[in-house]
Amino acid sequence: MHPFTSAAAGFVSFIVAWSAAAAAEPLVVEIWPGKVPDESGNIGAERFRMSPALDRKQVEVTEPTRMITDVTKPTLTIYRPPKEKDTGTAMLICPGGGYWNLYWELEGEEVATWLNSIDVTGIILKYRVPRRPDEPKGEPARRPLADAQRAVSLVRSRAAEWGIRPERIGIVGFSAGGHLAMAAATSFDKRTYEPIDDIDKISCRPDFAIPVYSGYLKAKDKDELAPGLRIPTGTPPVFLAHGGDDIISPPEHSVLMYLALKRAGVPAELHIYATATHGFGIRQSDHPYSTWTESCANWLRHQGFLRRRAKE
Repeated sequence: MHPFTSAAAGFVSFIVAWSAAAAAEPLVVEIWPGKVPDESGNIGAERFRMSPALDRKQVEVTEPTRMITDVTKPTLTIYRPPKEKDTGTAMLICPGGGYWNLYWELEGEEVATWLNSIDVTGIILKYRVPRRPDEPKGEPARRPLADAQRAVSLVRSRAAEWGIRPERIGIVGFSAGGHLAMAAATSFDKRTYEPIDDIDKISCRPDFAIPVYSGYLKAKDKDELAPGLRIPTGTPPVFLAHGGDDIISPPEHSVLMYLALKRAGVPAELHIYATATHGFGIRQSDHPYSTWTESCANWLRHQGFLRRRAKE
């Protein structure tokens, strides 16, 4: 098949999948029962806002998209693929936004649609933002990791109900959400909150992680991992993607993480796209960065996460 014809067919399939996903009402589940740990809830009502105007030197997607902020009650929004195509694999999706906002449309809903198109359940994690007064600017906020750890255990606890294989639960994140994905993938051996129920007895280790143009992975002014990040035994396989001209989160964040994973013997794959900047999400473009999703799907297939479930 001619490459253009193949790409056009893929784009049409994606639009059809997007239309189907938009028509279906996703399931929304609160992560925490009752009071949310370490949360005062006094930052005002949760709200949508539009992303700021940025130029192509900063981001690839320059038009405003919907964001969510003032989140005090974290949730999961679950988009499932057609039952007859479902692989049983699921991914938690962590939108970026500097731990101030969540790029809900670009790095949440659109990502869930892409995942459904490759027969994967997409679960958007609405974690707590903005950073609270005791979470300093320029450092990762601490509360979102508790939300992510709880979310992985919660999904695993309801895997049978949601048609998910408990050994095929991964996490994908963008920008600050990429840091959150890596933090969850490397902090599974110690929770950041006191367990509250039986769900917290279930593993919070993701089975794979996909950080995309991540920030907060590199120490300031040092070629080493940021404080608080480590690569313990049992760290799952990781796929990293980044823009070579990213000035918001320079590619060194992903490069240093890749090297640390390699030294620790963790299976990892790294893609750096020359001249690409920040914030490309899964949007199609004539730039090579838009092929990262195809490379990622091939990696997932090679890792065994896109194999169809056996017929019952």
